[in-house]
Amino acid sequence: MSFFINDAWAQQAPQEPSLWLNLLPLVALFVVFYFILIRPQTQRAKKHRDMLGALSRGDEVMTTGGLAGRIIEIGESFVDLEIADKVVVKVQKQALGAVLPKGTLKKKS
Repeated sequence: MSFFINDAWAQQAPQEPSLWLNLLPLVALFVVFYFILIRPQTQRAKKHRDMLGALSRGDEVMTTGGLAGRIIEIGESFVDLEIADKVVVKVQKQALGAVLPKGTLKKKS
């Protein structure tokens, strides 16, 4: 019978790659997500938290909604902003987006 059908040669079974080689793409993906998404977001949050901690009365600020005003009073979680002469609004501290340079809001004489 070996005339019509070649004898099967014994082959070694293919070896499975090591566990570390299987986990390498997953680890690489996590590292990419960390440096592209997670790390910049935590840095922005830390910068915003530091800015809120350094606020003082008289600072000129801009809210995330676009209101610009001068801080009149600072509470635990709210800030009173004077947005015009004798017009005071109360906003959450977290809604403050940026501290403006002194003199940005000029009073009309």
